[in-house]
This record gives sequence, structure tokens and C-alpha cells, in this order.
Amino acid sequence: MRDRRIVTFSQLKEIFAMNNLVRQDPWSLMPRLQDEINRLFGNARENDSSSATATWIPAVDIHEYADRFEFYVDVPGVEPGKVDLTLEGGVLTLSGERTDQPSNRREEPQYQRTERGLGRFYRRFVLPETVDGDKVNATGKNGVLTVTIPKHAKSMPRRIEIAA
Repeated sequence: MRDRRIVTFSQLKEIFAMNNLVRQDPWSLMPRLQDEINRLFGNARENDSSSATATWIPAVDIHEYADRFEFYVDVPGVEPGKVDLTLEGGVLTLSGERTDQPSNRREEPQYQRTERGLGRFYRRFVLPETVDGDKVNATGKNGVLTVTIPKHAKSMPRRIEIAA
């Protein structure tokens, strides 16, 4: 015979709450570990102390077109004007800081889960010689910084008509 117990709703709620707090997937830490390894080894290769002080790394998508490069940088919670963007010696550097947003809470939460990284960020990209560094354009909207870097006109392919 089975042992049947009557469990109240509040007891069931406590059991689920405890399971949610205790249960953790050990593989969920792998992307974070990979980022830390990349940050450490990237720093040794580049010999730049700024990447060692970065606490999170924004995701970046890079698109190359015939006439330009476009970088899409995810920096939610960071004002576009607070991102430092430089292009020097063919290296595009993005840096800045995401700070904790002040809250209007009247009391502290009993439990808090934080997944968004806070602190300094730093990314560098070596660009080809074909870019025109004098015409870089950057805009920010909805937490995405868009950096457009045109190519020199002489580096773009052109179609040559053959006379008959």
C-alpha cells in the first residue's frame, strides 16, 4: 500500500520555493567560465591591462557589406553617451560601465537573483586597412549601439564595362 499524506497548499508552496532556490544546473556556469577564460587569455595575448579589469563582455554582431562594416553592440542599461568609442591604429575600442540602477523599493527583497553583469566592459576589434576611420558613425537605441565604419572608395570593387 502507498503512503498517502495530505499536503496543504502552503506546504506545497514552501516545497516548490525550496526546490527553486536549491536546484542548480552545473552546466549553466559553462558560458560564464568560457568568458572568464577568454578574458584572461585574451589579456595575456594583447598585453593590455584594461581587459583584465572588465567585469562583463557585451555581445557584438559584426556585418560586412561591400561599402561598410556595421557593429551591433548589446549594452542594455548603458547610456549611449557613456560608451567610450575610439578608433586608433586600426583598432576599434569600446569601453564603458553599467552601474546598478537605483531602485525606489521601500524594502529589501527576501531573495534576489541577478543575471545581468554590472561594472566595466571592454572590447577591441582589429580592423582591416580598407576602413575609412574619419567617417565612423555611432548611434544608440533600445540598448543596442550601432557603429558604422565605411570602407575607402578605392577598396570597393567596381564593375568595368568592356567596350565593343
